[in-house]
Amino acid sequence: MAQVTFKTNKGDITIEVDKEHAPIGAENFLHYARDGFYNGTLFHRVIPNFMVQGGGMTEGMQDKPAGEPIENEADNGLKNVRGSVSYARTMVPHSATTQFFINLVDNDFLDHKSKDMHGWGYAVFGKVVDGMDIVDEIAKVETTSRMGHQDVPVEDVIIEDTIVKDDE
Repeated sequence: MAQVTFKTNKGDITIEVDKEHAPIGAENFLHYARDGFYNGTLFHRVIPNFMVQGGGMTEGMQDKPAGEPIENEADNGLKNVRGSVSYARTMVPHSATTQFFINLVDNDFLDHKSKDMHGWGYAVFGKVVDGMDIVDEIAKVETTSRMGHQDVPVEDVIIEDTIVKDDE
């Protein structure tokens, strides 16, 4: 499987991408990672005992322009358990682009239940295989509200560099 390592100002986090169960989401994530899209983005939403979210905002809470949304693969059998990586999205099930979150605990209420607005769930496409201790440290940072967003780290948590180890 392919791996993506984020070098952050808090330490390194390595994510194994599941191309077998989440082919659309995995390829989307790898595309942005290979292109360096995530460099300079923030972990901009941190909620202890829930998740840390990143991949779409730069310093100053500015949205980084993304491509077209992808199909939601939350019905792929993968679960939102501790260490799993899923796509963030709006209330619209098929709206994910670049933003992702890392589950800090088992969040089964985010799993796919049915193919309707309320049951689609959040698509898991990978898991943290190294650096979960760094994710746990990020989860402990002090947060505030900024630019209309809540749960924003007071001090920026930045993805400084992205390394892709592909199996291709």
